[in-house]
Amino acid sequence: MLSPTEERLESSRNLDALSHLEILHMLNCEDRVAVDAVADALPEIAGVVDIAATCFRAGGTVHYFGAGTSGRLGVLDAAELRPTFNLEAGRVVAHIAGGNVALVDAIEDAEDSEEAGRLDASEVASGDVVIGLAASGNTPYVGGALAAGRTIGATTVLISSNPHARLAHLSDVNVVLNTGAEVLTGSTRLKAATAEKLALNGFSTALMIAVGRTWSNLMVDVVATNEKLRDRTVRILQDAADLDEEQAQQLLADSEGELKTAIIAAIAGTTIDDSRSLLNSNGGVVRDALAAASAR
Repeated sequence: MLSPTEERLESSRNLDALSHLEILHMLNCEDRVAVDAVADALPEIAGVVDIAATCFRAGGTVHYFGAGTSGRLGVLDAAELRPTFNLEAGRVVAHIAGGNVALVDAIEDAEDSEEAGRLDASEVASGDVVIGLAASGNTPYVGGALAAGRTIGATTVLISSNPHARLAHLSDVNVVLNTGAEVLTGSTRLKAATAEKLALNGFSTALMIAVGRTWSNLMVDVVATNEKLRDRTVRILQDAADLDEEQAQQLLADSEGELKTAIIAAIAGTTIDDSRSLLNSNGGVVRDALAAASAR
């Protein structure tokens, strides 16, 4: 059965006769379909967050596998977690058909190798989570990775834009982002990719919240690797503890730049060493550390 992403969209049959503004309006209108498609799939995505959080707490790894645009989106999502949440290397790992060169050069035939997917999944361990990313739901590379993950004992997830994906039987959780036909027939870098990006953003952000990488709506695990992020760290501490800029800067210096430690010290009134101890004994979760401090 033909994937919906390969069908022709009736409303765009005269695409090449439209003005530039009309083309952009049509693309924008269809992009809204992507938002609705993700909304429809939120219960399934939430289930994947639950599974991944359990995996993370046990020391496991989340793996993304994709080809082409899907693979690049997986790499993007995984890469952005490290500076945003101070995520250790090897916790969310992205694999793309064709390897790193495929990030900038299209290697279209790389997706056709089921064996390559199996080989790339050789580092997956039992208890890990394998997430296959394939707009069509039929990509052999992704199928190989899902099959290997299932054999190893990992939880397998498929995220596609095809309600009839051939790879669905290899997944424990089948997430369908039903975006339908593209404005430009078969060009899944459009709304199918937009939906996938939204789903990955939502999944990984909710996962990081679930494992304590945030406090309130603040990025308390942000890595201050440049001037912009150093300024943000000071602002976060000011917001969290109602401090002025000078107080926040001094407390961060006293805490050796450890934002979570500074937040605990400021709010709970504990020493720097005691704040670190509270964090360590509560899994690095600020909310739990503050609760433990107040229960004393």
